[in-house]
Amino acid sequence: MKKSSVVYGLLGVLFGTAVCITSARAADAEACRVVRMSDPGWTDITATNAVASVLLAALGYETDIKTLSVPIGYESMKNKEIDVFLGNWMPAQTAFIDDLKKADAVEIVNRNLEGAKFTLAVPSYVAAQGIKDFSDLEKHAEEFKRTIYGIEPGAPANASIQKMIEANDFGLGKWGLVESSEQGMLSQVERAGKNKQPIVFLAWAPHPMNKQFEIEYLSGGDAYFGPNYGGAEVYTLARTGWSKMCPNAAGFFQKLSFDIEMENTLMGEILGGKDPKDAATAWLKEHPQSLETWLAGVTTLDGAPGLDAVKASLGL
Repeated sequence: MKKSSVVYGLLGVLFGTAVCITSARAADAEACRVVRMSDPGWTDITATNAVASVLLAALGYETDIKTLSVPIGYESMKNKEIDVFLGNWMPAQTAFIDDLKKADAVEIVNRNLEGAKFTLAVPSYVAAQGIKDFSDLEKHAEEFKRTIYGIEPGAPANASIQKMIEANDFGLGKWGLVESSEQGMLSQVERAGKNKQPIVFLAWAPHPMNKQFEIEYLSGGDAYFGPNYGGAEVYTLARTGWSKMCPNAAGFFQKLSFDIEMENTLMGEILGGKDPKDAATAWLKEHPQSLETWLAGVTTLDGAPGLDAVKASLGL
């Protein structure tokens, strides 16, 4: 599978035309006040949505975030019911993007995260037994109960696992996939760890699981998750036409980007029980240097300087 940068070309070749978003010179129309976003139920997207929501609120916008599976979220973008999605993981979601391309349903706004990864993993105590590659799993099938733990139904990664099973790749034809929520899956990992039981599951970074558990990513899954242990990039998408209709808000999303350490921190606090917007607000107050880049050329909804409005809202 090609790297996501190749899949996308130059952030627009995939769709035939690049999305051109310039720094806003005027406020958006009132119809742009509410920005409709989706969250597949992933903590990383909950975190990034929260950051965007706090900043947009300070700029005079509102966010309406709906919890939707990846397929339903993309269908909602095609139907113009969702405006922005911050969780386009590539290359894992290539099939969805190809479909959206054909329908001319979305625009690439920005690459908001680099250095991510997403593939199967095992606890370190399992890897110590010599299980380090996809090809090692079937040799220990009984110990794993021929089970792979995935995330929520409809997730592209689950589809990749199911495809692998149906193709009997790595001899996994008799294995089964357990689809669950992110937290449900991680609860299984925690439960297995208490008794040092073998378990194989979907893992990714950024995510606090990388600090909460000692895990090792399995090699060999390039055909399904991409090279470099499922090395990934995450993109911000907007429904076609939204960027032109709301250039100021789109200009904000064009500049909004994250890093692994930031997301790990926010996700850890959210999983620890902190309200996502409270966690985002605290992080922004501690890292005001990010605001200069994110808000360059961005105004409030009514046309006032965006950076000043955000700093005032945060008490900076």
